[in-house]
Amino acid sequence: MRFLQRAPAIALVGAITVGAVSLQFREPLVAQDATPTFAKDVAPILYENCTSCHRQGGLGPFSLMDYDSAKANVKDIRDAVKTGYMPPWHAEGPHGTFSNDRRLSDLDKSTILRWIDGGAKPGDLKKQPAKPVYTTGWELGKPDAIVTMPTDFTVPAKGTVDYQYFEIPTNFTEDKWVTAIEFMPGAREVVHHVLVYAKVPQPQQTQVTTAATATAAPAPGAAPAARPKPLFVNQPHYETPPDPPRQPGDKNPPPRQLGTLIGGTAPGTNTMYMPAGTAIRVRKGTVLTFQMHYTAHGHEMSDRTSVGFRFATEAPSEEMRMSAFINGAFTLPAGNNNVAVEAVLEPTEPVMIHGLLPHTHLRGKKWTYELQLADGTRKTVLDVPRYDFNWQTYYFFKQPLEIPAGAKLISKAWYDNSATNPSNPDASINVKWGDQTWEEMQYTGFLFTVPSRKLKTGN
Repeated sequence: MRFLQRAPAIALVGAITVGAVSLQFREPLVAQDATPTFAKDVAPILYENCTSCHRQGGLGPFSLMDYDSAKANVKDIRDAVKTGYMPPWHAEGPHGTFSNDRRLSDLDKSTILRWIDGGAKPGDLKKQPAKPVYTTGWELGKPDAIVTMPTDFTVPAKGTVDYQYFEIPTNFTEDKWVTAIEFMPGAREVVHHVLVYAKVPQPQQTQVTTAATATAAPAPGAAPAARPKPLFVNQPHYETPPDPPRQPGDKNPPPRQLGTLIGGTAPGTNTMYMPAGTAIRVRKGTVLTFQMHYTAHGHEMSDRTSVGFRFATEAPSEEMRMSAFINGAFTLPAGNNNVAVEAVLEPTEPVMIHGLLPHTHLRGKKWTYELQLADGTRKTVLDVPRYDFNWQTYYFFKQPLEIPAGAKLISKAWYDNSATNPSNPDASINVKWGDQTWEEMQYTGFLFTVPSRKLKTGN
C-alpha cells in the first residue's frame, strides 16, 4: 500500500506479489460494535495488503510494520483507505473477477477506519501476529537462469534519455518452458519500464536439407504445404515499435528486428507467474533484447538490469503467448480534455485471454474493454475509470476470458490533453503516438492461449 505519493513504484506481476513467508494470521472481528485494536484487528490487514511496499527499505513513504509508525500516519491512512487510493487498483467490477485484485474488502476498510475513529488503540502488542518476512533477493527464489545486460548504463542526473536497447544471448541449448519471469533492475529509481523481446537468429532458423527432410518434400507439381492461419486479423503483434528519436553516435539504436515480446516490468508490475498448466516457450539459441526506458532522478545512477527465469520440468498442457494490440494512428488535439481512441483485437479462431494491460502515458485517464459477439451484442469485460500512469497493472482474469469465433475485443482509451490535466506535459500541442512520456500510446498487452493448439490432449 502506498499512501499519497504519486511517484512511480515498481512492484509486479504476473500479479503484484509479495515475498512474505506466511500470512496465515487473519481473524474476523467478533462484532462490528467492538472497537478494533492494532494488534488484533488492524495489523493482520496491513501485513497482508500493505507492507510489501510499506516497510523499511520498501517503496512506500513510511512503514506499517509497527504500531508506532502506523499511529503516526493515521491521517494519511484514513484518506487513502476512505477514497480507495490505496491499495492501488483502478478497475471497477465485483471482487472475484480478477485474481490479482488488490482492493480491501468492505470489512477491512471498515475495520481500519473504525480503528482510527476509535483512537487508534494499540491493543496487546505482545499478541499481535508475527510480522511477515520479505525476501531481499529474487522473489521467485533462485532463478533457473539469469540474463543480464552486458554492461552498466549510466543514467544522467537530469535530461531526457532515449530508449536504450541491449541484445543479450541466452545460450540456451534447448527449448525452455518458462513458468515465471522476474525483473531485477540495478537502479529501480531510474528504470521506468523494461520490455524483453525474444528472437532466434536467422542461421538457427534455417534448416539444412538432409536425407530425412528431402524425403518429406512435396512431389513435383504438388501444392505447397499450407501455412498456419494467422491467429489475428491484421496481426496485432507489436514486435517492431516506431523508432524513438536517436542522437548522432548513439551506441544502442533499436535492432532491425526485436522478436516476440515475452515479458516486461513497469510501475505496478514486476514478477509474472504463468497459470498452472501453461508456460511461455523460449527457443534454444534465443537472443533477448532489453528495451530500457530510463528517467532521470536528480542524481547520476548506474543500472545493469537482469531478468530471471523459472523453468517447467516438462512441457505444459498449453503454450502461454504474449502479444499486444494497438492504435498508433491518432491525434490528440491541443486543449481537448476528452478524446477517445479505439483499437480492435479480432481473432481468427477462439482464444482465451488470461490478462490485459492497458497502457497510455500522462494524458490517459480511463479505459474500457468490450467483448462484441458475432451477433453484435456487447458486454464490458474490463472498466478502468481511474487509469493512473504511475501504476501499470496487468488485470488477470480469475476465469480466462473466451473470445469465441466471430467475436472481437474492443478497447477504448480516453485522453485529457487540456491544461486542466495537472500531469499534462504541454497542453498547447497536438499529440501523436510516441515512445516518450510527453507523447502518447494506445497500447494493450495481453496474455492468451489457443484451445485448438493444446500441447497435451485430455487436459
